[in-house]
Amino acid sequence: MPVATSVLTPAALSTTMRAAVYKGAGRVEVELVPVPEIGPGEVLIRVETCGICPTDLKKIAYDLLPAPRIFGHETAGVIEAVGAGVTKYAPGDRVIVFHHIPCGKCFYCARKLYAQCPVYKKVGVTAGYEPAGGGFSQYVRVMDWIVEGGIEKIPDGVSFDQACFVEPVNTCVKGVHQVDPRPGDVVAILGQGSIGLIFTMIVTGMNARVVATDTMEPRCKLAVRFGASEAHAPQDPAFEESVKRMTDGRGADVVIIAASAPGIVDQAVRCSRPGAKILLFAQTSHQERIEVSGADICVGERVLCGSYSASVDLQKESADLVFSGKLPVAELISDHYPLSRINEGIERALHPGPESLKIIVHPQR
Repeated sequence: MPVATSVLTPAALSTTMRAAVYKGAGRVEVELVPVPEIGPGEVLIRVETCGICPTDLKKIAYDLLPAPRIFGHETAGVIEAVGAGVTKYAPGDRVIVFHHIPCGKCFYCARKLYAQCPVYKKVGVTAGYEPAGGGFSQYVRVMDWIVEGGIEKIPDGVSFDQACFVEPVNTCVKGVHQVDPRPGDVVAILGQGSIGLIFTMIVTGMNARVVATDTMEPRCKLAVRFGASEAHAPQDPAFEESVKRMTDGRGADVVIIAASAPGIVDQAVRCSRPGAKILLFAQTSHQERIEVSGADICVGERVLCGSYSASVDLQKESADLVFSGKLPVAELISDHYPLSRINEGIERALHPGPESLKIIVHPQR
């Protein structure tokens, strides 16, 4: 199958590639698939690094989308070919790519609710089959509207491993903007996996005080190293006692829920003060249900809000945070896997140990 481009010929690029194909019922198999063709306005990226995201894990583990699909969207690599009309990028450019970009014209875009835009909901990066990000493959096709607004060049000296954090950092920056902690605020961040730790880095950088929770002691220690004032096990009475002590008994000004567990939203309400903002960030499955006291929200005048996916308005800001090293995200990488061993990486991510955090897949290995 030829690649539709004037830059490369079929002789210069294999017609097949390896990809981790989701087969349904939790099964992922590495197999040969056609290298995707690109058309006018599109680019082909050779994927060097792709992070395993919790949302992809949920889609696989809970069988949320019909098979076959090729997941993976925290993608960094090199532009291999460009389609007719592409002038912003050239083969050899090192880039990261966002898989969603909004239309900028609709009802939701006018209100900056980009993740609700019908165009945003269309995945614009694919390795074949129904578009699903495609980063768990050797090459991805980037569609024209994503090429126009969803690619950032990686500066010299920044590794692909570091660069693949731009998309998840963007989602965290978006969530932080929504709850808008002030300097001196006490922010409880529930969960210190890689996403929770990114939240901790961002919030402490805003001169707010963080009290973190996680079930794993090594993650609590990392939270403190990345700026948290304290970190505790979620069921340790010291957690809520610390929040009360730091706020003269009021409760946290902001709570960010960066993990999914029974009772975690109830704990967020319990440890927060009247008028606090509570961000649901990890509750992305329709199978998850929460129950809270209506009076705690109504009478307590708390704001319970959600934040999902990335914001096009924050691409430059999130890229700068990663590329400049202001956020030491590379320190969150605990495991590297070649594409042939992606199932080991998925299993490790689904059942993390005390030392496991961000898991990276290298499709070219």
